[in-house]
Amino acid sequence: MENWNLRTKFLALSRWSLIISDRGPYTGLADGRVVRWMGEDVGWETFALVTTNWSEKVCARGKDSTTAKQWKHEKTCGRPLGLRFDRRSGDLYIADAYYGVLVVGPEGGVATPLATHVEGKPILFANDLDIHNNGSVFFTDTSKRYNRVEHFFILLEGEATGRLLRYDPPTKSTHVVLDGLAFPNGVQFSRDQSFLLYTETTNCRLMKFWLEGLKTGTLEHVADLPGFPDNVRMNDKGQFWVAIDCCRTAAQEVLSHNPWIRSFYFRLPIRMNLLARVMGMRMYTVISLFDENGEILEVLEDRKGKVMKLVSEVREAKGKLWIGTVAHNHIATLPYP
Repeated sequence: MENWNLRTKFLALSRWSLIISDRGPYTGLADGRVVRWMGEDVGWETFALVTTNWSEKVCARGKDSTTAKQWKHEKTCGRPLGLRFDRRSGDLYIADAYYGVLVVGPEGGVATPLATHVEGKPILFANDLDIHNNGSVFFTDTSKRYNRVEHFFILLEGEATGRLLRYDPPTKSTHVVLDGLAFPNGVQFSRDQSFLLYTETTNCRLMKFWLEGLKTGTLEHVADLPGFPDNVRMNDKGQFWVAIDCCRTAAQEVLSHNPWIRSFYFRLPIRMNLLARVMGMRMYTVISLFDENGEILEVLEDRKGKVMKLVSEVREAKGKLWIGTVAHNHIATLPYP
C-alpha cells in the first residue's frame, strides 16, 4: 500500500465502520452520528443517532472529534462502531460502544436499543456485529472492565474478559456465546453461515467459531497476525479482509508472554502515554486478505503512514477497497483488483 495510486474520497469526520450500499456509503462517526453520502451536490447527511442525548453543541467537534477532546463526550454522544444492514427489512443494526446494540429503520432517525445488558449487568463496550439469516445478532463485547476510551488498558494489561454475545429478536434476550476473550473486535459470518470469524486484538489472531456441522460449538485458530486486528469483512468471493495496525513490538511480546512482568509494569508511577512510548507503540497500516482456512491471499502496507494510520476496516465493493480509520477525517479508496 506504500506506493498506492490512492485517492481519498468523501471527506467527513473520523469513522470506525462503513457500509457500501445502493445509497451511501454509510459510516459511523467519532462524534456519535451515523451518516450517509448523498452525492456531490448534497454531501454527507446525518442518517441516525444512537441517543436523544446527542446535540450539536455538545457532540459536534469537527476535526477535533478524532482527538482526545472528544473522549469525555463519548458516553453522552455515543460512538457507533459496527454497522450492518438487514437485507430483508432494510433496518440498520448498530453496535455502539456505550449504548449497546441498537436498530434504526430504513429512513433513519434515533435508533432503538435492543441489547444493553446481559446476565443482569451492563454491556460496557459493544464493538462489532453481524446478522444471522435467522435474525439473531452476534456481537462482540470487548471488555467487562473497560470502556472504549480505556481500550489501551485492555491491550497493555492483556485483560481477557471480552465476550461474543447473541441477541435473539423473538425473545428480546441476550446470551453469552463465548467468554474470556482478549479484546474481541470484528465479527463476520461465512458465506454459508456455517461459522463466524472474529478478531482478538490483544492476541493478534483471527479465530473461527463453528455454528453448524460436526464441529458446532468449537473454536479454531485461523491465523496469527503481525499486528493488532480491528474489523474483518467478507468479499463477494467468500474471502476475508482484515484491517491490522502493525506491528507488535519486542516489548509487547515480552509482556504478553510474561504476565508477572505486566503486573509489575502497571504499578509503575508513570503516565500511560509514556509507558506506551517505552513499549514502542508506533503503528502503521496493513490490510490482508485471507481465505476461510487462514491462507494469505493478499497483503497491502502503508509503512510510512502516508495515507492511513490506525486502520479500522476494509470493504471490497464496486471494484474498490474502501478503507476506514479512527485517526483521520476521511475514507480512503483504492481500485481493486
